[in-house]
Order: sequence, then structure tokens, then C-alpha cells
Amino acid sequence: MKEILISSIEGIKIGQAENKKAGTGCTVLLAEDGMRAGLDVRGGGPASRESQLLNPLMAAQFIHAIVLAGGSAFGLGTANGVMDFLEKKGIGFDVGVTKVPLVAQSDLFDLTVGDAGVRPDAAMGYEAAEKAFSGGNYKNGNFGAGCGATVGKSAGMEYCMKSGIGSYAVQIGDLKIGAVVAVNALGDIYDHKSGRKIAGLLTEDKKSFRSSVDLMKSAIEPIENKFVGNTTIGAVITNADLDKTALCKIAGMAHDGYARSINPVHTSADGDSLYAVSVGRVRADRDLVGTLAAEVVSEAIIKAVLSAETAYGYPAASAITA
Repeated sequence: MKEILISSIEGIKIGQAENKKAGTGCTVLLAEDGMRAGLDVRGGGPASRESQLLNPLMAAQFIHAIVLAGGSAFGLGTANGVMDFLEKKGIGFDVGVTKVPLVAQSDLFDLTVGDAGVRPDAAMGYEAAEKAFSGGNYKNGNFGAGCGATVGKSAGMEYCMKSGIGSYAVQIGDLKIGAVVAVNALGDIYDHKSGRKIAGLLTEDKKSFRSSVDLMKSAIEPIENKFVGNTTIGAVITNADLDKTALCKIAGMAHDGYARSINPVHTSADGDSLYAVSVGRVRADRDLVGTLAAEVVSEAIIKAVLSAETAYGYPAASAITA
């Protein structure tokens, strides 16, 4: 098994756009020839669009794009711009009078980071789709959906850290699989191999880490106004020949990668969601693909945190010595 670039998985291109001043952005995964896709949502507060389309019982067997964006529910209009761009390029489901692009979307909450009045919109979605179509401009760190991402928020924004978007991909023989994850978790982030915490809830002097779980244990009574500005969103991409049913299972197995690197995870204050998409015809065992999916997701989370730069007053991992 060898590490490869996420951009080396043929059949899909990734474009990003962001408003760095406002602290928000979007990432578009575009497949001109369509991609088979599944979805698994484990968090209690998702902001999403066209999720039901990925149910194996639904008729559509392909979608054309996935949008990962900031802006919470306000940002769901980003997909309108992606649809506009794809329709102009003749990409979509042929309905006779036009082609209808099928675009799924999941958003994270970044409204408290920069300017709460600026969110990803149709214009930003169009820009990101155009960049993807032109070959892609993906970067790890404070870009796209990761522009305003933060982690370690169980004590509020005052003690959280800057995160971002990350990717990781591997190849075994002809099989390729990778993940892109925008990490905006309530919980702390760990290197799953060493067990070392690499980002999360800061101490009061902001020089090292506290445990989010220990903080939760200190007061067991229900919290009525729990901070809900979170959600980790991502997509697993593979060239394995898998249908929607199998991809929904892969997405579920890939959530193990969230659990390895984020604690606490899948809370009622997160909208944790993962897509799994197939853009190839390589024969591969689905359980192997699911196992690798969890691995690449966990590694992408680590990349997201370690690639982030200090911004908006929130320190990145490189600024903290625990």
C-alpha cells in the first residue's frame, strides 16, 4: 500500500472557494460522468440537501457533485451555483428540455468565526465548481469548507483551536481510496496511531490542552443551551466498483475514522456526516474498502488539523506545545 494524492483518483475533481476575511468557504467534488454515492449521518444536528437522494431505495443511481460548505443551514444555497454551472456545461440527468445536475450538500457551522452575515452562496458555489471543472485547486488547511473550521468547543469559542480541511489517499494494486474531511468538531483531535492529542479544548492560559470529556464529566446535569457550532463533514472517494447500497455501508464504516480521531464524536451538538462515492470499476471487496475508508478518514482529519494555520484569533496546532 502506498500513499497517493487525492487528485490522482481519476473521475472526480475538487474545487474550492473561500472568503478568508469572513471565515467561510466551500469545497465542490465534481464528477462530469456521474458518481455512485452513499451517505451516513451520525451527528444530531446536520445541515444538508438532497440527502434522501442517496437512499438506496431512490431511483437515481448517480449524482454529479457533492458540496461541503460552511454557513450552517444558510449555506445550503451554495449548491444552486453548482447546479447552474453544471447545467451550462450540459452535465446532469437528461429530462428532455434540459439536464438536471444532481447535487448533494452538507454544511458545517462557522458563523461565529468571522463575519456571521457572510455565508457560502450560489456565486461561491459557481466559482468552486468552475475551478473543479478546470482541473481542481484543492489544498489542505484553511481553504474551502475548512476556512472557518475550529475544534475543541465544549467550553465555547474562547478556548477552541483553528482546524481546516484535510485529505489522505492510498493505493493497493489498482484500487485507490481517499478522503476529504472538513474538521469542525465539538471534541478534541487525536493522532490515532500514537494516541497523542494534537488539537482541542485549551487550558485557561491557552498554552496546552484540557480534556473535553473530563469537562463534560464535571457537570452531569443536562445542558439546555449546548453550543452547537460544530459538525465534521467529508467524503470518501474510491475507484472500487460499488453501488449505492454498498457505498452507504462504506460511509458507515468510514465513520470509525471519525471515532478514532475525534473525542467526543457524533454528539447532539455535531452534524457529523460522511459521503462515500465510487468513480471507477475496479473489483474490490467491500469490507476491505470500508476498512481502508476508516483509515483514510482518520488520516485526513490529522492532515486537516496539522495543515491549519492560526487565524481569526484561534491558534492552530503548530502554535500549541502540550
